Amino acid sequence: MHVLLVADGRSPITRRWIAGLCALQHEVTLVSTFPCSPVEGVRDTYILPVAFSGMAGSQAGGGAADVAADQKRKIVSRARQQFLAIRYLLGPLSLPFYAGRFRSLLRAVQPDIVHALRIPFEGMLASYTPGGIPLLVSIWGNDLTLHAGGSSFMRSFTARTLRRANGLIADTYRDIRLAKGWGFSEQRSTLVVPGGGGIDLLEMHTSNAQRQDNLNALSEGVPLVINPRGFRPGSVCNDTFFQAIPLILERKPEVQFLCAAMAGQPEAIQWVERFRIEKSVHLLPYMPQSQLWGLFARCEVSVSVSEHDGTPNSLLEAMACGCFPIAGDIESLREWITPGMNGLLVEPKRPQSLAEAVLLALENPALRSRAAELNLEIIRRRAELSLVRTQIEIFYRRFMKVLPSEEAVGSNASLRYSSEE
Repeated sequence: MHVLLVADGRSPITRRWIAGLCALQHEVTLVSTFPCSPVEGVRDTYILPVAFSGMAGSQAGGGAADVAADQKRKIVSRARQQFLAIRYLLGPLSLPFYAGRFRSLLRAVQPDIVHALRIPFEGMLASYTPGGIPLLVSIWGNDLTLHAGGSSFMRSFTARTLRRANGLIADTYRDIRLAKGWGFSEQRSTLVVPGGGGIDLLEMHTSNAQRQDNLNALSEGVPLVINPRGFRPGSVCNDTFFQAIPLILERKPEVQFLCAAMAGQPEAIQWVERFRIEKSVHLLPYMPQSQLWGLFARCEVSVSVSEHDGTPNSLLEAMACGCFPIAGDIESLREWITPGMNGLLVEPKRPQSLAEAVLLALENPALRSRAAELNLEIIRRRAELSLVRTQIEIFYRRFMKVLPSEEAVGSNASLRYSSEE
């Protein structure tokens, strides 16, 4: 099967999804909405920088290219909220400009299926897929609860995307329910699986066994708390996280806090300086997933408090590594966490509640040990890589029924593909 994937080619999630498709012996063409370096296993890559995504730059390149990309990211990081508001307002207006180029690519590439890995702005672009090709759309956790309501244009294009989609993939049952309220047909096919394509327990545990030097600068026995997700405007409540740190240190001054993807970030530096917690907080750079897994294996607690979320891959990875998860008390995360059993959920905007949860976890090794056992079983039962790939393969195959039609893409095509609805 030839899959045309519309996604952010820089994203680790995109790259793991592509690796899964290649493992299933599918041919992959990538339409990336951000400049990106080549992705292993992809036949051809095309860049369509919708919604001003070209401003973000690529994550690879070297030399002057890396310097320029880094400068762009710093500019965007200093004005995240303003940039997000501009994208909400003007980003959808850029889509018709790229629609013709996207349709031309489809005529040239002739895929069996188009799959957009999230709604804004990949699914919105993919909504221009002609009716002769099945369109699958993945929902990420804040697509419908946050981004869809960002502007009247965002609402319009979100509804358009879900009306056009032949199949829907989400990482929570909540988003399937919400999508039907946005126009996705009750009769069409859905699948609920982790957005990253599953957790490779063997790779993760092998990697952790080989990486025992991640934090040699810290003494053994120092309690470690990790915030793994960096800054995500409107979603992750890092203000709550940083405000909770002094409250935790009052009772356990030895605790160290690791903040992934926050090195050099002005917001993080301001919070650290404001609370004078430089000796307790380590602002870490972006890092490969394998290195993040090693940190999860070393840390007692993982904190990711959000107001808008699906199933964060970092949550599943922390659970798989035996790191005790603390997250926001929102509907999607209740699908994975039973408070007091395999993690804790807190009100996203209450630093005191977060501090109390972290202290409860740190002071109760039996709670953490029991949660580690439960979470590993949950991952094996619901998110293990081979299980998820089998589910994805079966779902893709539902859309390969072929019917004669003149609607197919390409002047020489004589087949129309439809889902089994």
